[in-house]
Amino acid sequence: MTQNFINQEVADFNVNAYQNGDLKQVTKQDILGKWSVFFFYPADFTFVCPTELGDLADHYAEFQNANTEIYSVSEDSEFVHKAWAEATDTIAKIQYPMLADPAGKLARFFDVLDEEAGQAYRAVFIVDPEGKIQSYTINNMGIGRNAEEILRTLEAAQFVAEHGDQVCPANWHPGEETITPSLDLVGKL
Repeated sequence: MTQNFINQEVADFNVNAYQNGDLKQVTKQDILGKWSVFFFYPADFTFVCPTELGDLADHYAEFQNANTEIYSVSEDSEFVHKAWAEATDTIAKIQYPMLADPAGKLARFFDVLDEEAGQAYRAVFIVDPEGKIQSYTINNMGIGRNAEEILRTLEAAQFVAEHGDQVCPANWHPGEETITPSLDLVGKL
């Protein structure tokens, strides 16, 4: 049975991470006060994962301009993240924190751990500054994701959070027209 995560608050956590050549800890307290993207992927030193993480790295400044931190998460340790960054140019350019979840605590909370494989499915969770999940997608292992669509979804979530009386139509981007729900629009869109 699938769990609905919308508006669920992220549980307390404390994990090790690798970021820009340093090892650090990341806690729930670190995600509060700004938007967060939890980007789960199966494993370091694989095939689809570096293409996705590199895509996010290429768009990192745009996420930061949107007051958002990206947290990539796999079941690898922070030491494996460091070794991967030192071995691979694509991963070396990553500036966001790479969270280590070898015990699977985050993956289990977000219900994305494939217990048999010991790996997380490809999942994206967009979390608001209060620590509540506003959007999520979960893909099977072989289905890569697109940073631009994650950013677009984030920006729509931010707009709706700020303008609760308006909603964002399909393919909406900042600056484009939104919709103010009303009975007058029923059957006319």
